[in-house]
Amino acid sequence: MRERSAAVLEGAQGAPRVAPDAAWFTRSPQEVALGLLDAHVRAKSADGAVTVRLSEVEAYGGADDPGSHAFRGRTARNAAMFGPPGHVYVYFTYGMHWCANLVTGPDGEASAVLLRAGEVVEGVELARTRRPTSRTDRDLASGPARLANALGIRGGHDGADALDPGGAVSLRVREVPAGGVAGGPRTGVSGDGGLARYPWRYRLEGDPTVSRYRAA
Repeated sequence: MRERSAAVLEGAQGAPRVAPDAAWFTRSPQEVALGLLDAHVRAKSADGAVTVRLSEVEAYGGADDPGSHAFRGRTARNAAMFGPPGHVYVYFTYGMHWCANLVTGPDGEASAVLLRAGEVVEGVELARTRRPTSRTDRDLASGPARLANALGIRGGHDGADALDPGGAVSLRVREVPAGGVAGGPRTGVSGDGGLARYPWRYRLEGDPTVSRYRAA
């Protein structure tokens, strides 16, 4: 797969994209999650830059959401989830994987959107070096740990400002929200938070990079 030009990257999926402001993120995680589908997330480092077009996300609330890291209150681990909105919340899971979220809602109230899957549209070669076990390019960022790894997002990005266009992590969202969206229970969430009454996993229907659903 060859690298895409900047013009193609900007016009992919037939929609212009813009840098959001803090007000864009000061909404419910469900609203923000829907707006993040088909958005471009870019992470840069000394090794180069990688951009992922998001195809799958999950919304998480705070004390009212039994599937949320913030369900039992604020801790050192989840502090970034409490704001400011538009910042990055990164957590470590299974003793080996980083996962990336974008913080939503009013500052001081925990909620976030987990970046679950997408297509690498810039920096494919760098993503391949970070994900050498991926059999195809569509697998490079298919799943939250794979996505964070392809982007090079680690614990040091926790709390980073994704609203800064020149920052280590930046974002461009569609001016018009994507169509063809499906919702359903969140994947791998145990207990009540994984039930159908929390249909907060959103994905672009038919997109080959969407990860497989699995119950907890």
